[in-house]
Amino acid sequence: MGNAKDIILKPITSQEANALVKRVHYSGKVVNNSQIHIGVFYEGKLEGAMQFGPSLDKRKIVGLVEGTLWNEFIELNRLAFSDKLPRNSESRALSIAFKILRKHAPQLKWVISFADATQCGDGTIYRASGFVLTGIKVNDQIWVAPDEAGSRFSRTSLTDGRSKQVQAKAQTISRVTATKGGNVLGTGAASMKQYIDAGFVPMSGYQLRYIYFLDPAYRERITVPIIPFSKIDEIGAGVQPDNGGATPTRPLKQKLSE
Repeated sequence: MGNAKDIILKPITSQEANALVKRVHYSGKVVNNSQIHIGVFYEGKLEGAMQFGPSLDKRKIVGLVEGTLWNEFIELNRLAFSDKLPRNSESRALSIAFKILRKHAPQLKWVISFADATQCGDGTIYRASGFVLTGIKVNDQIWVAPDEAGSRFSRTSLTDGRSKQVQAKAQTISRVTATKGGNVLGTGAASMKQYIDAGFVPMSGYQLRYIYFLDPAYRERITVPIIPFSKIDEIGAGVQPDNGGATPTRPLKQKLSE
């Protein structure tokens, strides 16, 4: 059995990181706007990756910490580790990654990330790595199709104007017609009504929001309550076992259409 102290972190290309994420992350999907890619190597092989980048809607996030400038926070978009990494590699890798960010991106004051307790995990790694919990909300972003396989789709991929292949697959599964009636919005995107009418249902679960303060002084500026971790169990917001979830230390191979 190896030791977490044996892992080595170093920058990798987006291509290397994306390939690793597609191989081991439960979603099988990458975040295209990731800008910083840090690889986790063990016994000379790439076995993990952390991808950081701007939040998709920075306007909704920047106000979580008062006085934050647009370039002073970043999102941990993807955290993907293979089963070959030693125990506790995840928390050690995060600790080292944050030291790298402090050194090479000193303008950054805090990191935000989200845990998908619907399918993956409720943030065990984050809680062990010094993050604070700042949000718990019902996750209505994952929808299950009315087919025998229970195919899963993200709400965004079903309704945006870009994911044509995913929408075509969903429409084939459920015999939905994308242009039916008023189900196409003025932007060219589809609404959820057509899928709901066809029998799609949201998967039960929660999304949890975590923040790590690279600059401890910024913790005093937080504008939302810091939620005690005990609240997760109190309201049943932890990982949902009936959905095939697992702790985030060993991500699922279940693919999500997105």
